[in-house]
Parts: sequence; structure tokens; C-alpha cells
Amino acid sequence: MAHSQGKRRRLVTDIVRRGRLQNPPFPRRGNLLAVLMTASALMLAAPGAAFASNKPGSAKTSSSVKAGKSADKAAGNRRAAHAAGSRSSAKEARASKSVQAKGKKASLAETRTASAATAAKPSRRSAPAASIQEAGSAEARLISVYEMFGRGQARPALAKARDLVRDYPNFQLAQLVYGDLLAAQVPPTNSLPDNASIARLRGNPAMSELHEESRRRLQALRERPPAGTVPSQFLSLSTRSRYAIAVDASRSRLYLLENSDKGLKLVADYYISVGKSGTDKVTEGDARTPLGVYYITSSLDPKSLKDFYGAGALPINYPNPYDVRRGKTGGGIWLHGTPPQQFARAPLASDGCVVMANPDLKQLLRKVQIGATPVVTARSLQWISPPQAEKEAQTFTSAITAWKDTRASGNEAQLKKFYLPDFQRNSKKSTEGISVLHDEVEYAQGKRVQFKDMSYLHWRDGDDTMVATFGEVFEGEKSGRTRRQYWLRQGTEWKLFHEEILG
Repeated sequence: MAHSQGKRRRLVTDIVRRGRLQNPPFPRRGNLLAVLMTASALMLAAPGAAFASNKPGSAKTSSSVKAGKSADKAAGNRRAAHAAGSRSSAKEARASKSVQAKGKKASLAETRTASAATAAKPSRRSAPAASIQEAGSAEARLISVYEMFGRGQARPALAKARDLVRDYPNFQLAQLVYGDLLAAQVPPTNSLPDNASIARLRGNPAMSELHEESRRRLQALRERPPAGTVPSQFLSLSTRSRYAIAVDASRSRLYLLENSDKGLKLVADYYISVGKSGTDKVTEGDARTPLGVYYITSSLDPKSLKDFYGAGALPINYPNPYDVRRGKTGGGIWLHGTPPQQFARAPLASDGCVVMANPDLKQLLRKVQIGATPVVTARSLQWISPPQAEKEAQTFTSAITAWKDTRASGNEAQLKKFYLPDFQRNSKKSTEGISVLHDEVEYAQGKRVQFKDMSYLHWRDGDDTMVATFGEVFEGEKSGRTRRQYWLRQGTEWKLFHEEILG
């Protein structure tokens, strides 16, 4: 599904160029405009879903969009696209004046029909009032174009789309929508048929990619996580982790959650791209994005990277110990940006990394903590309530408490029952196999220990695993070890198969 950036750029340039001259490139019922019609119908079927701030109940979004537009316009004024877009606007207005009323009326009728059909279908998940999170002004402005067009406001939608592509000339989906709106304004009598170009567009895979990008952005808009819920992997998270990241590959969406003593709260979400071959990475070079629970391991300075990676890169610890246990290979999986000439990539476009638009990545870079920000990458996220998360954590809490008490008792034979035969530990001190048990007993026997800053991250994909991160301090001491343990459920029992001593 991945194709060259040049091909996609040529495609949208051709759409905009031809949009000023002739009919839409496909018949009325199957043309590019149908995508815009469908998007607008989806907007009208979910009232209140078009705009939302990163704070539920706030009326901030429309002002945020204006502020973002104003700031972005200053940068856009320096681009060549600004001049070209401005010159064309007067011509578009004159050419479309005679057909504006007719086109607008037809658009509204078709949109209402599509809207009614869409509304008749129950959505898989209803959209709350506070819908799409603040994910950069470009996406919010594109959604505003969809909404305006859906309400029959074709000319204001065209003007807003023109401003958007002027400010973000590398936003290819916005260019496509702009081209659709231009094409809708041109009367049939002024058409200049170009059958070869029409055939190229109809069979161009890049067109399918842009349509799929639009579909996934709108899907994420309509199918919002229920209010007050968290991804099912986050059973418990220490407040030392100020933020958590969850990627839903099926929706091409990255969700950013803020953590406090009141729990996790969704504060923003962003469109993303994943591997060309999808998800569930197994081997080096398979162009798949891994599925699992990971942590941000570093932040790479964009000055040290090629332009291809955009505003920066955040490597994650793939393969983690569970991946290694299952024989998975490869590495170099990052969250990174896009080249300067490209605002966003197709939903399936990377070699396995998670790719974001540069403005969105810059927001993320300000939030993450090296070694402390968890990243869940899932084929499709399941959202659960905090009480449900607490309930699912109970059986594991009992297991890790029993491990702590057995260790303190000094009974090495009993402690061994908590470990799988191939258990491994990564630490500065070389201890392997049965010597780990002796080390643990010597370390903790007869002492009262307190666990603190507990985090439980649950991963289930055939096996049932838990990643537990915590600190421990013995009575009378000021500091102790920080551990990250990997547990596997076998039957009704939890067993340790890997541990990292972090400090």
C-alpha cells in the first residue's frame, strides 16, 4: 500500500490543477466528491463531534483553531503555495458564480440523503460531546471543512480548505478535499475532458491511500473512547509516569493519557501511520509494527537524524523480553515524524515504526519521560473502566505480594516456585539461574520491605503476561532497588520469566 511520496504529491497537484478546469474526474455517483459527501454525512450523524477541546465540556476548540490558523498563516505566508492559491481564488469565484446556487442545492440534497442513511445505522460506539482531542490545528480545520460542506456551505468550505492548503501545502488529504471542492464549483460546459488523466486517477493506488486516510480520521472522530475509560493494558500506573501512550492500529490513532493521583485521563489523540504490512512484527525487515507493551528508551535529536524522520524520534524497547522469549527479531522501532515535504503518510506506510505529523510529534516530545512513559501498541484497543482495571489487577497483586513474603521468609525452595526454569535477570551484578534465588534470599531475608510506585501493564495475545515496575525500600533505609518484572500466567499461577534491575 505504500507508494512514493512523489507519486502522492503529483496526484494531489493534478487534482487541484484539473479542479479549476473541468468536471470531477469520476462520474457524479462515484467521483472524488463522494468521499467528501460521505465524510460530511458522518459529521452530521454525530452532532457536536466536529469540534472539541482537550478538556471535555470546554468551548475552546473554535478559538483554538482560529489561534492555530493565525499562527500557521504566518509560516504559510512564506511559502510559494500562498501566492498561487490567492491568485486562483478570484478566478474560482467568477467561474462558479453562475452555478453556485444549483451546486449548493444539489450538494445539500445529496448530503442529507447520505446523512439519513448513515444515521439509520447504529454506530459501534456513540460519540460523546467532547469528541476529537486537540491533535494539531490542521486536522481540526479539515474536520471543519467537512462539517461546513455537509451543511451546504460549499463556498465557506472552499475558502477554509484553500486557507488550510496554503498554511499546510504538504497536507495531501487537505489538497484532495480542496481539489474536490474546486471541481464541484466548475460548470459542465467549461469542462475540458482528459480521459487519460481520469484513467490514471481511477487506477492510482495513492488515491486509495488518501481515501483510507480520510476514512480512518473520521472513524476516530465517531468512535470515541467512552468517557472515563482507559486502555485495558493500563491496570495500574504510578504517578512517576506522568503520561502514557496507546496506539490503535485499526484506527490509525495514537492516544495520549495524562496520569495523576486521580488516575489516567485522555488528553489528546493523533492520526498515525504504521507498517506497510500491518502489525504483529515477527522478523527483521517484515515491515510490520510490533504489538505489545513497551517503554520509551530515549529521545533522538532531530539534528542528528535525516530529514526523513522529521521533528525527532522516540525509540521503544522492542523486542522486549516477552518478544525475545517468543523468538521475535528486529529492532529500531521508533515513534517519529515525517519528511518536511509530507504532512502525513498513508495509514500503512512505514517499515514498522509509528509515524506522526511533525506538529503532533512536537507536542508529544514535550510530554514523554525517558524510561518512564509506557507505550502500548495494539491491533485494536479495548477501553475499560477504572473499577474493572482494579478488579483485573487483584489476582496479580496477590501473586506479587506472595512472592515478596516468601522471599522475606528465607525459604529458597518455596521461592523457586515463583520462577520459570528459564528465568533471566538483567543487572550490573551477574546472577543467573538458581543463584538469583540465593541472591534474593540474602537480600531480603528477615527484613520488612515496602513496595512503592507500582505499575501493572497487562498484555494478552494467547499468553497472559504482566509487566510490573516498582521500587522497594527496606525498613530503616532511604533507598533500594527499582525493578521491572515480566510475569507469565500458567493456569491459575503467575510465574516470573524475566527481571530488569533498573536502579
